[in-house]
Amino acid sequence: MTANTAESTESTVRARPGFLHYAALLTPNALSAARLPLDRDVRPRVDRITEVARGVRRAGRRRMRGLVAAPGGRLRWRSVPEPGLPGPEGALVRPIAVATCDLDRAMMLGRTPFPLPLHLGHECVAEVTDIGDAVTSIHVGDRVVVPFQISCGRCQACRAGFTGSCRSVPPAAMYGFGITGGLWGGALADLLAVPYADAMLVPLPGGVEPAAAAGVGDNICDAYRQVAPHLPGLLATDPDAEVLIVGRIDSHNPLTSSTPLYAAQIARALGARNISVVDGRAAVRARAESLGVRALDPRRHRSWPTAPLTVDSTGTPRGLRRVLAHTAPDGICTCVWSLHRRASIPLAAGYVRNVTLHVGRSHVRAVMPDVLDLMATGRLRPELVTTLVAGFDDAPEALREHCHGDAIKTILTA
Repeated sequence: MTANTAESTESTVRARPGFLHYAALLTPNALSAARLPLDRDVRPRVDRITEVARGVRRAGRRRMRGLVAAPGGRLRWRSVPEPGLPGPEGALVRPIAVATCDLDRAMMLGRTPFPLPLHLGHECVAEVTDIGDAVTSIHVGDRVVVPFQISCGRCQACRAGFTGSCRSVPPAAMYGFGITGGLWGGALADLLAVPYADAMLVPLPGGVEPAAAAGVGDNICDAYRQVAPHLPGLLATDPDAEVLIVGRIDSHNPLTSSTPLYAAQIARALGARNISVVDGRAAVRARAESLGVRALDPRRHRSWPTAPLTVDSTGTPRGLRRVLAHTAPDGICTCVWSLHRRASIPLAAGYVRNVTLHVGRSHVRAVMPDVLDLMATGRLRPELVTTLVAGFDDAPEALREHCHGDAIKTILTA
């Protein structure tokens, strides 16, 4: 295993034992989150769960290894059923570089609404091993980036660029989230099934290393959509416009902070000169400074700039309120994610200052080509955010280190 820097541990987030993990799934926040994937297409979701369960029991089915996270922070390779080719439009791919998502640490520690155990991993670069008869743009042997969301590429939502809201699959259909994501498997495995290969898979550009691009399937694209749609117009009006990106405001938060650092890199690549990253962890602030951006302590929020573009990556209602307070009049605040059932936000202040707040999931597949172009031209270097690289065989040990150290991004390679 190799780490980019030697960083000391600031805090340890403990894993929830099984009974506390399952008890937390019955809280109002967790129950509200559990209902969201059932917003529509409940029957196809139930059918898929039934199909997967039958496949697990089917005698003679070929097996492969898959990394499974269980309550109590337990991580181990297990023998799981090998996926079959998912129809004539599908492909099988072999993951060769898998990245941790900012949510993965909390998920492995049992501190999210996603029930454990689950098959882990949803950001990856892979090699195509088999394709269906109807696949035309992807070939066996190609190296491809796999988006974490399942999308068909042809429904009205996909054609409009809203690939995270594909109407051909139930809501929140995705890899690496267990039953919540529809049991599509995880990228930490020998094989991954891709149902709409032509629509989903994007060839890895020449000269871009798989380990560098592993996070493009989620976090890097998520960072891109926070700033790229808004910066050109803001910079055209004011070339010195501030960008404020706020990560975890509590050093004990189980979420990691790669997305704020990617967003800072992308903002710089798109021409922003004044970029501030706020995070409660000294290791993240040090990494931000190494990227050439201003690093600020969340405890001194009165000194934060008021910016026309702010990014809330805190994951908490309190953090969102603080970021909104530093959004300039007529400014834009984008919220990376939240699974809180409700939040109290200053509506009157937002109204008077004419602030735009965007809350929503990313549409990863739609922006992947733009992100990969930034990487291919050298303007975006995600590898500068990576804190640990390890082989698949060492994955359980590396992920335990990721859970209990000051990790920002861990890459696992086959």
